[in-house]
Amino acid sequence: MFTLELSEQEIFRRKSLEELRNLGIEPYPAQEYIVTAYAKEIKETFKDNAPRNEVSIAGRIMSRRIMGKASFAELQDSTGRIQLYISRDDLCPGENKDLYTTVFKKLLDIGDHLGIKGYVFRTQMGEISVHVEEMTVLSKSLRPLPIVKYKEGVAYDEFKDPELRYRQRYVDLIVNEGIKDIFIKRTQIFNSMRNFFNQRGYIEVDTPILQSIPGGASARPFITHHNALDIPLYLRIANELYLKRLIVGGFEGIYEFSRNFRNEGMDRTHNPEFTVMEIYVSYKDYHWMMNFTEQMLEEICLDVLGTTEMKVGDTVINFKAPYRRITMIDAIKENTGIDISGMDEEALRKVCNQLHIEHDKTMGKGKLIDEIFGEKCEGKYIQPTFITDYPKEMSPLCKRHRNNPELTERFELMVNGKELANAYSELNDPIDQRERFEEQLRLSEKGDDEAMFIDQDFLRALEYGMPPTSGMGIGMDRLVMLLTGQPSIQEVLFFPQMRPRL
Repeated sequence: MFTLELSEQEIFRRKSLEELRNLGIEPYPAQEYIVTAYAKEIKETFKDNAPRNEVSIAGRIMSRRIMGKASFAELQDSTGRIQLYISRDDLCPGENKDLYTTVFKKLLDIGDHLGIKGYVFRTQMGEISVHVEEMTVLSKSLRPLPIVKYKEGVAYDEFKDPELRYRQRYVDLIVNEGIKDIFIKRTQIFNSMRNFFNQRGYIEVDTPILQSIPGGASARPFITHHNALDIPLYLRIANELYLKRLIVGGFEGIYEFSRNFRNEGMDRTHNPEFTVMEIYVSYKDYHWMMNFTEQMLEEICLDVLGTTEMKVGDTVINFKAPYRRITMIDAIKENTGIDISGMDEEALRKVCNQLHIEHDKTMGKGKLIDEIFGEKCEGKYIQPTFITDYPKEMSPLCKRHRNNPELTERFELMVNGKELANAYSELNDPIDQRERFEEQLRLSEKGDDEAMFIDQDFLRALEYGMPPTSGMGIGMDRLVMLLTGQPSIQEVLFFPQMRPRL
């Protein structure tokens, strides 16, 4: 049996809850509480000479100062904080004055939710406040909040430990200023991108999260089991193959904000559960998609930030179009002095040895090139840069380059040393696609646990004919990190994955 161990404060608050009920005050009332105003709006619209403004507000007590017959408190709602002025004689006149002493002074705590009715005024100290005429207990807090305190100008009891903040995001949102703003901005970024697509007539769709084959990317999947069908299923690692089925079906432009899952490592830019936006547009190629992507990102920055420039550390990153474009082979040559064009697997292994890059026998040409670029090039591209024309071994779903069959028509957008977007002229030749899948199968047999499965139904769809198409995926969490200036993906996810504990 689980035993709840309570601190002294928690015991005290539970006793206060019982006493409120003994006084006939329900600490968790069921009725609706009508809110007519919010803290931010009250402070922004108040005018000293205006008629008396009666308001009804609701929020959480964040501080209080009891001063005999009058007290001050700070109420926090969804928009910010506002001061309350509570007078015993106004709130509990005559013979009810003892109720003020009992309830407000003894039984209410920081963290409790109150409903307040009263009028707005400015105190002698010049602070816009609400003069309380009626108070309703809406929810009793049984745990004390880690409210920041100051002693001789030094803050203590701050809720700053990252592990605690991520495990108890609800507390983080209550007590740490600016955290909520990150997630509001996240929503604004999604909405701006969605509006950009909708204005161009593209359709938002949904595709399966549980899949019989984890297709569309090279990644290790999470595996589960469907009891009714008695089959293994995989959590989606990408939605690409389903979206391209819809292009086959006749949609000209579609997109999805996709929650994906990859059973891989975790660090400051990787979480096993993450959000990607993928868009596919018929009759376009990757050159068109580069123009489209830089226009989209410029517009999102202007919508959300009011500027295309943002500071990341000591560096100013500018999303103003156009962006630099350089081929992958030229990028490797630019940063290592080595031209890898035309090299076979053995030659690439020698390059890895020369550059002191770890590799193993399971890696084919694509993985070796990817390791070279990742180790020696990726981190060098801080300003938005399109890395283009990847070797075909790295891109099993991408169309061969029109001028060089050893390359593919692919780009990745690098920003601040990390991949932000990935796009192709999509492979729509079903025979070529089958051969690419079979090559992935051979890599899997060599021990590459991230190699793609062969998706026979997707191949069947391609055989019905997919028009020329360009597709692009963008890591939404990384985009939010950039536009909010956050150093880790955990800061932009409400509930990042962590090892559970009681």
